[in-house]
Amino acid sequence: MRSRGGFRSSAGLSAVRSCLLLLFIHMSAPVEARRVRGGRAQTRRVQQQQTPEQQRVEGPESFPLDFTAVESNMDNFMVQVKNLAQSLYPCSAQKLDQDMKLHLLSNLSVTCNDGSSAGFYIKESKGSRRWLLFLEGGWYCFNKQTCSSRYETMRNLMSSTKWPQSRRGTGILSPEPEENPHWWNANMVFIPYCSSDVWSGATPKTEHSDYAFMGSLIIKEVVKELLTKGLDKAKVLLLAGSSAGGTGVLLNVDRVAEQLQAASHRGVQVRGLVDSGWFLDNKQYKATDCLDTVSCAPTEAIKRGVRYWGGLVPESCRQTHVEEEWSCFFGYKVYPTLKSPVFVVQWLFDEAQLTVDNIHLTGQPLHEAQWSYIQNLGQELRSTLRDVPATFAPACLSHELITRTHWMDIQVKGTSLPRALHCWDRSLQSTNSSHGLKKHRTPPSRGCPLHLVDSCPWPHCNPSCPTIRDQLTGQEMTVVQFLKHMGFDVQKMAQQQGMDAKRLLGMLSNGS
Repeated sequence: MRSRGGFRSSAGLSAVRSCLLLLFIHMSAPVEARRVRGGRAQTRRVQQQQTPEQQRVEGPESFPLDFTAVESNMDNFMVQVKNLAQSLYPCSAQKLDQDMKLHLLSNLSVTCNDGSSAGFYIKESKGSRRWLLFLEGGWYCFNKQTCSSRYETMRNLMSSTKWPQSRRGTGILSPEPEENPHWWNANMVFIPYCSSDVWSGATPKTEHSDYAFMGSLIIKEVVKELLTKGLDKAKVLLLAGSSAGGTGVLLNVDRVAEQLQAASHRGVQVRGLVDSGWFLDNKQYKATDCLDTVSCAPTEAIKRGVRYWGGLVPESCRQTHVEEEWSCFFGYKVYPTLKSPVFVVQWLFDEAQLTVDNIHLTGQPLHEAQWSYIQNLGQELRSTLRDVPATFAPACLSHELITRTHWMDIQVKGTSLPRALHCWDRSLQSTNSSHGLKKHRTPPSRGCPLHLVDSCPWPHCNPSCPTIRDQLTGQEMTVVQFLKHMGFDVQKMAQQQGMDAKRLLGMLSNGS
């Protein structure tokens, strides 16, 4: 019985490999050659326009496809891909497990806050040399009181004892090409946040301390274990994260690159993707006592946290901000000191930033001073992103994006985030960029923009922003309805802009 079952398993695996090979061959063929219009002449023109680097035969790391040529007709292309897969009986007969599986760290000394084992979720993709490591977000705590409160209300962010055995990726972690056109086939790793230290700590739990803070060491240990699973042969490692995880990318991306270099894996190109982790150390709208995580001013909370966590920051940033290491937790201060290429995704009106600034959008109309504060926040964020070549900053009121199922729908100046990330990826490949080489100054390809920042001044003035709903009724609202609902004085704002109210409403509706 055992040998027969093993045979069936082997045969099934072989069938899956065969059908995936057929699918890969079909999808890897030049798209232009499969088009009805243009035929051979169009294929010839495309080949003539290609540079010698583009004509080179790529290795296994190129398996994630370049959809550039079919982006204008993506839906039809994906329908054809699905039809092909369904027509291959061995494929349709197999149900491939696409969930990420939990692995607890073998090094038991690297732990979550409560001393339980830290770990990671992984979905391996044997045909790919691209790795995506995602750092989960979820605020932080900065003293015994706030950490004890966090342990009672958000235990999964401080302990691994109740973690599920598997997770399904969404957004940039999705295994579905319709949802994730450029990274769907990468090796996916989700690292749960259980250190409450913005991924900076290196302090174990002892008899004299209540909690461990080992976020930085967790990342180091995960990378070490992944080297035994194929990361040692990787071409690209994208360290991504949202919210506190995004800030964690800024704090750790160079350290990961240095770790791989020290282990003689210099061929791995390490890059960072920061989502909603570019916070400002600005003055709160209304100052409050530092009693809890949400109301405490960001600068004060981080100052206390760094001491409590034993937090580590990049050495180059520490030397730049001597005796003010807390500054390195704020994107616009740490970014100029980094060596690794970093792409920044940031809502101009980030809900978490507004919360810590004590602007609470509870459905009640805002005062004029609050409106001014919100507009100034957008202007400040734009200013800090001016010298960041690779950035995507929609003028929306939201928080986190890259793991949302709707992440492809948001656009800035007609370009979606997946498209912008693909342009960035191509720009780094074209310069053969490695750690520290041409980090920030690669010129974008024509028609492939990298610096995408909305210029319209109000929350949700971008028509592709996520849907707004009335907090009381649940009804969807248009941009104009939302602004009026929040107390936006259209007549007054129009006068300030030197235009009539009707024209201003038209601009808001169109996202101009």
